[in-house]
This record gives sequence, C-alpha cells and structure tokens, in this order.
Amino acid sequence: MRSLVTGLQDLEDKLRAGGGAKKIEKQHKDGKLTARERIAKLLDPGAMFLEIGLLIAYDKYDGQAPAAGVVTGVGLVEARPTVIVANDATVKAGAWWPETISKILRTQEIAMRNRLPIVYLVDSAGVNLPYQDGIFPGQYGAARIFYYNSLMRRKLHVPQIAAVMGMCIAGGAYLPALSDVIIIVEGTSFMGLGGPNLVKGAVGQVVNAESLGGAALHTHTSGVAHYMAKDDAACLGIVRQKIRETPQPAPVPKGSPPAKPAEGLYDLLPADHRQPYDIEDAIARIVDADDYLEFQPGHAPEMLCASARLNGRVIGVIANRRGLLKTAAGSRIGGIVYTESARKVAYFVENAERHGISLLYLQDVSGFMVGAEAESGGIIRAGAEMVETMACATVPKVVLTLNHASGAGYYAMAGQGFDPNFTFAWPTARIGVMEGDSAVQAVHGPELEKYKAAGTAIPAALEAQIAQTRADYERWLDARYAAARGHVDALIDPLATRRVLAFAFEAAAAYGHRRHLPMEML
Repeated sequence: MRSLVTGLQDLEDKLRAGGGAKKIEKQHKDGKLTARERIAKLLDPGAMFLEIGLLIAYDKYDGQAPAAGVVTGVGLVEARPTVIVANDATVKAGAWWPETISKILRTQEIAMRNRLPIVYLVDSAGVNLPYQDGIFPGQYGAARIFYYNSLMRRKLHVPQIAAVMGMCIAGGAYLPALSDVIIIVEGTSFMGLGGPNLVKGAVGQVVNAESLGGAALHTHTSGVAHYMAKDDAACLGIVRQKIRETPQPAPVPKGSPPAKPAEGLYDLLPADHRQPYDIEDAIARIVDADDYLEFQPGHAPEMLCASARLNGRVIGVIANRRGLLKTAAGSRIGGIVYTESARKVAYFVENAERHGISLLYLQDVSGFMVGAEAESGGIIRAGAEMVETMACATVPKVVLTLNHASGAGYYAMAGQGFDPNFTFAWPTARIGVMEGDSAVQAVHGPELEKYKAAGTAIPAALEAQIAQTRADYERWLDARYAAARGHVDALIDPLATRRVLAFAFEAAAAYGHRRHLPMEML
C-alpha cells in the first residue's frame, strides 16, 4: 500500500503541474493566475479541495493532456460546499479534449444531484479541433454541458456563477451565457462566438479582440456580462460575494475520533489481493468510536451491515467480509453475495431510506454465488431485491472500493451506474467483470480441456494468448486505469479516507436534496 500510495502521489504531483513551468510563467506574464491558483484563492482558508477526475486521460495523448485540461472538484466557499470547474490554460490553452467534456458533465451532475452551487472559471481556447469528432457531436458531447446549464438555470434552480478569466470562444461562450451571473476580467478576457481571424474569414470584418469581445464591450455595450473585474483577484472576490448570497447549508455535526488510528490502514490489506483481512479493523479506523452497532451480526456474516457515525453524522455501513466464514448453515466464502446476504442488505437499505440515513458502501466484492444450490435458492430474485432497494434509495450514497469490485456484485454494492453521490477508491482497487485467472478459464477453458483430455502439451501460441489475457486483465483492473476513465471520482490515500468521506457526506447532505438525478431531467 505504501508503494502504491507513493506512486500515486508522484503521478498526481506531475499532473497538477499542468503544462509545466514555462506555461505557468506565461500565464503569470499575461496577468493571469493559473487554474489551481484561482481555486486556492477562491476556497475558504484551510478548506480541503476534493478534486474530481485528476487522473482522467493521464495515459492518453502521449501525456499531453494532464487532467484533460480542466480542474474540477468540490470545496468550501463562504462555508458552502461548492462545485468548481476551472479550465487550465497551461494545457493547450485550455482547449477541450473529449475527456474534458466528461469531466465537466460529471461535476455538473454532482451540482445537480446535491443541489450545490457551481462556479465556472473560464479560460479556454475552445474545441481541440483534431479531436472534434469526440467533442462536438453525440448525446454526451459538448451540447450536453449546455443542456445541463439550462436545466440548472430554469428547472432546478442550482446557482451557476461564471467568471470569464481568459479566452471564452465559439460554442464555449454559451456556458457562461447560460449561467446566472457572468463576471469578466478587464484586459485579459475575451468572450465571443468567433475570434478576430474567424470573423475576418467569415464576414470580412477586421477588428481587434478587445473591440470584438472584451470586458468593456460586454459590460457597457452588449450587456452580455454583468460585472467587470480589474484582475483575477477582484473577479474571485465577486464570485465569493455571489456565493455568500446563496442559501446556508445544513449545520455540520461534530463527532468523536475513531477507535483506532488511521495509520493502520496501510498495513490492513495483504500483498496478495486474494488473501483475507479484517474489514472491521478498517471500519474502526474510519468511523467514530461512538454508536457503532452491527445489524444481524450472526446472520449472513459475509455482508456486514452496521449503523455508525462519521464525524458525528449517522450513516449506515455496508461492507463485504473476506475469508472463509463459519455459519450455522455451513462455511461461506467472504466477498461473495449469497441469497441470505442479499436479502439482509436489502432490508437494511430499506430501513436507512425510511429513516433518512446516508449509506457508505465499502466494496470488496467478487460477485454473487453461483451453482445449482444458489439458483434453486432464488439467488437471482434476491440479487434483484438488493439492486432494486439500493437503486431506489434516495439517501446520499458514497462508495469506497478497497479491493475487488467484480461482476454483478459491483453493481449491487452501489456501482457507478446507479448514480451514487460520490465514488472513491484506494490504490489497491480492482474494478472489472472478473479476475485474470477467471478470464483465462472463461476464454481459453474449452481449449485447455481439449489438450488436457488428449494428454498433450499446451501449444506455445495458446500459452502466449493466455499470458496476454492475464496481462490485459491486470492492466484493466489497475485502479489508475479506472480513474483515468472516470470509473471513480478519485483515488485516495487511505490516511485521508475519513476526511474525504466526511466531506463527501457533508456536500451530499448540505441541502437535504434526495431526488434521483434521472428524475430531474423529466
């Protein structure tokens, strides 16, 4: 774990450097702060910034798109959890890659789902034209951003504040135009559907950028922008003032420390991901020491359900136990969901929904039980009950993947497709349909049986195919691979688990909103 965390931190440090020192220096020479400097000045002093999607696309485009050119996340502004989207102009002038769209959409969904104000710090040259086919068209292309803008403004009444702090060009200009408040910075900002070169080519007009779309034009003549700021610092001051005008969030409770120190989390998981460990030891290092009570501890113990407090907030915990477990009905394999455990979880989730208790899912699941006995016992129906109650629960749901997240068990444990409020993972997480050994059996099993029955050696070509299958699955199961594709919001250091989860629940419960995201769009 220590090695994985160190490697993750090194990668994150590199990504946070954006386009590098020279591009940062140029940003400063142009009189502008960088995206991360803007966010730091916008946040309350000492407040954490829960960054979403830092690893997105890190392993694509020859490393030329760190964080996909946009910094996104949630932080406290004027004591209010606030979603922030900041274009990083040090990365290809803040141009949009296909993954930039995905990141912006994810943060907009967080704002809508949790009714949090959202701030756009705009500084972008627009679409990265060589990749326009993955940006411009499609249901989840750039148009979806403006669709969400419109829903938030007209239907959901989610506060949207746009600060144009650099280039804001072409279709990207609709993002601030569809916000409630537009602030533009004098001397360094441009906002227009076309720049001077495009205007000259399209309509033959020769005009400079300031006259075409500068701060003075949009605050004095066009009326597009509402406020003009003299520099970035003044602009961020106006943003903070507008956030102060939004409703106060629910009070944040105060709790007691965990029963055990967080440092033990580094030594919790065995080096071999298949070996068992004590999930209760992990929980004891995350939740408050007070008011922990396991639900039905003697029944279907492979699924742990418990009421607990996290920083004083009452939550329900649902976790997978690993190892070989002894029960009155015989031995159970931890990490597997059985008929009884599925129904146990379904009942627990129903109670949490009824009483308005937020849910924390600690994933280390290998899937549902299979075989003749499981099928005759109704595992499909029981699994459907577990999925349905989780899917229909409107209380905040936060997911942390510790180790395995495989098969339909991943879905039943509030997988990403079911719109949990936030999804996190430790660097040890392995998210996929199955493990490599299982995939080898599924893909190559019939051929292997044929050679075994004939008593002949496995051909070198088949051995190579098997090795490639294992290698592919190891790559696909790597936590960084999942984070690079947005399958989790963030990878976190286990030592930060309690703080991250507590802030995620704070953001999810700030305004007491409990409606499903798809229902918002009807």
